[in-house]
Amino acid sequence: MEKPSASAAYAALTASALVWGGSIVGQKLALGAFSAVETSVLRGVGALVILVPLWWWSEGGRTTLTVRDFKVLSLLGLGVLGNHLLTLFGLRYIGASTAGVIIGASPAITALLSSLLVRDIPFRAVAAGCAVSFAGVALVSGVGGNAPSGDHPWLGGTLVLLGLVSWALYSIGGREVMERLSPLTVNWTTLLLSLLLQIPLLWTDQRLLLTGPSVVPVSGWLALVYLIVFATALGQQAWLYGVQGVGPSRAGVFVNLIPVSALLLSALILGEAIGVREVAGIVLILAGVWLVGWQSARLQQTD
Repeated sequence: MEKPSASAAYAALTASALVWGGSIVGQKLALGAFSAVETSVLRGVGALVILVPLWWWSEGGRTTLTVRDFKVLSLLGLGVLGNHLLTLFGLRYIGASTAGVIIGASPAITALLSSLLVRDIPFRAVAAGCAVSFAGVALVSGVGGNAPSGDHPWLGGTLVLLGLVSWALYSIGGREVMERLSPLTVNWTTLLLSLLLQIPLLWTDQRLLLTGPSVVPVSGWLALVYLIVFATALGQQAWLYGVQGVGPSRAGVFVNLIPVSALLLSALILGEAIGVREVAGIVLILAGVWLVGWQSARLQQTD
């Protein structure tokens, strides 16, 4: 597949990062009306309604998948599954602002895993920066958010962090398969495969199925629509497009925009307070991300 230009890739990554900052708030609102699994399944089904016709219109069903492609896409589907469900379950126990700050560590996590798995970056170039970022995550995870199901910030923070690991693995693995398949193909197939694994979980985590749609407030439906259209269908597509153009390591830097927008929107929409620990945590996280980038660039110049 022909790679996007750098400018187009950067524009797509910026848009997806800003949209995902709002998706943290959207997921928090949705959890007031739906269970975590219901939210994930509904957003996935809704996104497929958009993505599959778009794929058919743009590619005309010309895409053919090999057995190897199917195996890789199945693994990537696990990454989507882990990211969606772990983040949603984590948001049960921490506030949206805290989760948004933790997500700022995503570039460091992607760089760390990329150095260990792909080895495109030496481990020594990311170790110190990752340590600083993870210190910021530990700091903000000690702050309990306005959780609807109890106040367990360490549990919530750990679940969100594991969701970031799932997404980092998805980004790393997605670039390789997008050398043969379009981002749109990767997007809808991995989303479909993740849904097939989630549907049986509906029997273990229900809210809408028990109470019925009539009790869902307008805010809940609006949040779900935002997650379907912007966070999942368009945001994920833009992210894959950007990763295809500039790679997972450089793309991860744009995640820095997520905690900023998430903090502001959490304060404006949810009324969550932004405390000293959140601010200190985001400073540490972003400092660690900067350190990863600086050390990586320095090593490239000396090699």
